[in-house]
Amino acid sequence: MVAKARELLEGAGFDEVRIDGLGNLLGRIGEGEKVVAIDAHIDTVNTGDTGQWELEPFSGEVKDGWVHGRGSVDQKGGAASMITAGRILKEVGYGGSCRVYFTFTIMEEDCEGLCWNYLIEKETIAPDYAVITEPTNLGVYRGHRGRMEIELFFKGISSHGSAPERGDNAIYKASDAVLKIKELDAQLKTDDFLGKGSIAVTLISSDSPSLCSIPDRCMLHIDRRLTWGEDLSSATKEIADVVVETVKIEVPIYNTTSYRGERYPQKRYFPTWRVPENHELVLAGVKTYSLLFGDNPVVGKWAFSTNGVSLCGTHNIPTIGFGPGNEVYSHAPNEKVPIDDLEKASAFYALLPFVLDGAARV
Repeated sequence: MVAKARELLEGAGFDEVRIDGLGNLLGRIGEGEKVVAIDAHIDTVNTGDTGQWELEPFSGEVKDGWVHGRGSVDQKGGAASMITAGRILKEVGYGGSCRVYFTFTIMEEDCEGLCWNYLIEKETIAPDYAVITEPTNLGVYRGHRGRMEIELFFKGISSHGSAPERGDNAIYKASDAVLKIKELDAQLKTDDFLGKGSIAVTLISSDSPSLCSIPDRCMLHIDRRLTWGEDLSSATKEIADVVVETVKIEVPIYNTTSYRGERYPQKRYFPTWRVPENHELVLAGVKTYSLLFGDNPVVGKWAFSTNGVSLCGTHNIPTIGFGPGNEVYSHAPNEKVPIDDLEKASAFYALLPFVLDGAARV
């Protein structure tokens, strides 16, 4: 995908095309002082049960006004629209106040935001504004809940399974904690825009000398969604306050090598973010939509997490979302994106720099 996208960017005459040390592909148009990043991650999740697909998952078939296949909406549709938008900007000779980076980023499905932490902290590309092209049904999105992964480790004492009273069962300790975590979910904060935080146990694993031994270790993996006002510190304290058993609480580290052999470790903590509805970037997104389509867009939020956790959540870069397709198809069988949305998204990304310039008029 990186090689093909690079070929298309170079063919469109982008002012600069390069691959960074991690493996992100960057295409630049313009020389202005105002740096705008338009971002799509180009990795995808796996297919899941292929028996649930009506078409071959990687066919890319165009049928009945849709492009079908894994990654079509999440989120290579956004990437395709970005390439077309860049071609439009080159054809009209864009030379405004913006330096527009079209970024085709990697490893998002495994660790969202890592790619942008690398771009900002290692490549020193710090945008003034950012647009994420994840699916929004052509709405202008201005935030979403954060998330984090938490692991709880319980210790017991093993004994022979025929005499459980001699041991201390780590699974029982973990099971008590599961019930307390379930109760904790109802007590979490809520926010008028982002909604309620949530917590769920998603994995239990244990270890023992054998299957006829009392387990001396057990681990719980937790998915924690963070609304406004919740963060790593508050979320871990809440668990420590309700789980009274001897337990070790950890936020795991993502430390996987990229396809270019680079590692950039980070905690699996992805901060909550939101941009005020009256922020100039949100207003520019609304104006861009209105100029193109003669109506006002839905201004909303994602249910899931995006690279915005780094751009805005960590680095405080004003960020909006605008992307083709409906997020309900993300990670689902029979994923698809409307061709009409791809065309409209291309127009939006091409016009937005002019609106930010102040050059567009109603």
